Amino acid sequence: MSVYDHFPDGFSEKYDVREWRHAIAILQGDFRKQFDEMCQVLQAFELRKSNIVAGGGGKSNISGFIDGSLYDLGWNEKSFDTAIIVDGVQHETPTHKIDCVSERVALDIEWNNKTEFYDRDLNNFRMLHSLNVISVGIIVTRTSELQTEVFNPLGVGKKYGASTTHLNKLIPKVEGGGAGGCPLLVISIKPGAYVDNR
Repeated sequence: MSVYDHFPDGFSEKYDVREWRHAIAILQGDFRKQFDEMCQVLQAFELRKSNIVAGGGGKSNISGFIDGSLYDLGWNEKSFDTAIIVDGVQHETPTHKIDCVSERVALDIEWNNKTEFYDRDLNNFRMLHSLNVISVGIIVTRTSELQTEVFNPLGVGKKYGASTTHLNKLIPKVEGGGAGGCPLLVISIKPGAYVDNR
């Protein structure tokens, strides 16, 4: 069975999907509502030329569509107040904000950030899973092929540099144990999602 058999028809044309530690089985078994909502949003997403060539600064329209659509379905941006106690002294260790959380499912969107953001996300997922706060972590990012197949032909290749967040930068961090024991799903936007609008 292919990993894409769990997703809507045509999903493989728009997204590269990778999972670790049975993330899809957990989502479909225990968090079907969250899984279906995520698929609904990603099915509706289009990688539009107008958003790719738009000026920088602030959250991109690409990330904004995905998290905004999830917020409309009841997901929330969330940080967690955590602490450790050493010899009776409490040390606050708050997590970084996670873009979208629903029940025990955490989803972060990394479209065009520094690759260190992957380390932050994976560390968040690892810690929160070890504390029994989340059951699955999801990262939505982009495939590396977008650089040569979409960005360079549009003349915006420098804006999406090799040191920014794309799948080839993420995989070694995951394989190196960055997420610890947290089940992880990585969904990367492929050139098949591109729409040449104005």
